[in-house]
Amino acid sequence: MSDERWRAPRSLLFVPATKLDLLAKVDRWRPDLVVVDLEDAVHPEDKASARRDLAAALGDGVLADVVSIVVIRVNAPGTPWHVDDLEALGPYIPIIVPGVVVPKAEAIAPLLYVRDRLDRPGAPRAYVLGGIETALGVADSRSLLASELLDAVYFGAEDYISDLGGIRTKEGDEVAVARTLVALHARLAGVPALDQAYLQLADHEGLAAETAQGRALGYIGKICIHPGQVGVVHEAQRPSGEEVEHARRVIDVAAAGVGAVDGVMVDAVHLRMAEQTLRRLEGSQEISAAVRANLDRNYAGLAAGLATSASVAERPHRGRKR
Repeated sequence: MSDERWRAPRSLLFVPATKLDLLAKVDRWRPDLVVVDLEDAVHPEDKASARRDLAAALGDGVLADVVSIVVIRVNAPGTPWHVDDLEALGPYIPIIVPGVVVPKAEAIAPLLYVRDRLDRPGAPRAYVLGGIETALGVADSRSLLASELLDAVYFGAEDYISDLGGIRTKEGDEVAVARTLVALHARLAGVPALDQAYLQLADHEGLAAETAQGRALGYIGKICIHPGQVGVVHEAQRPSGEEVEHARRVIDVAAAGVGAVDGVMVDAVHLRMAEQTLRRLEGSQEISAAVRANLDRNYAGLAAGLATSASVAERPHRGRKR
């Protein structure tokens, strides 16, 4: 994994704060980012002890031999545990762990408080990943994400529907609008967005399909609630062979001038999508250094040429005067 991939992770693997022994195993599953969870995974009666044990473990070097990047999901703003979580774990951020996950983000003020507690003069900015998983959070997600207080975001479908008073279905139609809005607002703000969790642990086919659907919506990664989901999610995030082949044909046609691929005229937007497809293969053997260099060197020129050609084509035809 590249040093910075965890900032825009394909996978977000949750580990209960009450099972810190699992941290010794996470590297074998190769998630892009690991989240030690003090929120949903810990019973209210165990919150204080889990927090205390986690702080002690961090101080004792529990992450010394862990290659994966680990962050901590604190309890949500407004809960009895939120402030204590930040107080106890703040000294380890960003020295031992780069930051926190803040669930149920709904307003600017609590995020400013998190920043005030974690960001220190002269130290690297703390990484803060927010959860958009309530009705208010979805409704105000554009302003939350535009605030520049969040470095990444996830959409939490289960909590959203619970807050809305709706019914969760396998088809997921009830979260379609909210799921799309979070992806849209994240894109407008330039913030990486991670898709909802898939709860059917044994259904890898369904997980792959939902991951591909999320990628089509603009999500760059997905929440994983079981180690067995990580590899499935990573594979589903990769463009298919057909997508890669189509993208390369678009690049070739664009390089030669105006043309069509599969009967569709290639223009600047198709070139952008082809570039995005090939860049998802960065770091793999399927995209060569030459292709990467060509994209970097020629994309702007190709796009400009296509735009000029399209402009000329759209001009009204003027016949000769007789």
